[in-house]
Amino acid sequence: MTKPLIERVLERGLFASRWLMAPMYVGLVVGLMALIVIFGQELLHAVPPILSGHARPEDAILLALSLIDLSLAGNLVLIVIFSGYENFVSKFDIGDHSDRPSWMGTVDFSGLKMKLVASIVAISAIALLKAFLETSEAGAPVDQTRLLWLVVVHLTFVVSGVLLALMDWLASLTDKH
Repeated sequence: MTKPLIERVLERGLFASRWLMAPMYVGLVVGLMALIVIFGQELLHAVPPILSGHARPEDAILLALSLIDLSLAGNLVLIVIFSGYENFVSKFDIGDHSDRPSWMGTVDFSGLKMKLVASIVAISAIALLKAFLETSEAGAPVDQTRLLWLVVVHLTFVVSGVLLALMDWLASLTDKH
């Protein structure tokens, strides 16, 4: 027995609607380019004082943390672009390209959530470490309220990640429908 025409048209239309997500992934590419610009600006701003000998070791550490933070954010955006597109829109047709990341095509929605949370926790930890390093500089006033909120936000991300992992683990124990 075949489905009625209206049902087939509706289902095809709903299935085709997944392409409405494609512009969002293009927008994320623009966001990735913005991160590259900021990365370059950080380098251009910090390198001259380091090369001239007017920088302290803490300045180099803070630069490295800022660059790590930006690269983690970039990795996060790239994971969302690749995984989201492949999970919800269409498979990439790039064949057996030698540069294809090994995880591409294997990260499901649950794995994507865990990668996102892990990246957010790492970014939060770096922001917290940077704040502690900045307050440890000689003569800099310590903003205890800001540090407290950074710790609270970081712990919130950590607890959220643990709870998401627990929920995924519990879901894996149930029968699939």
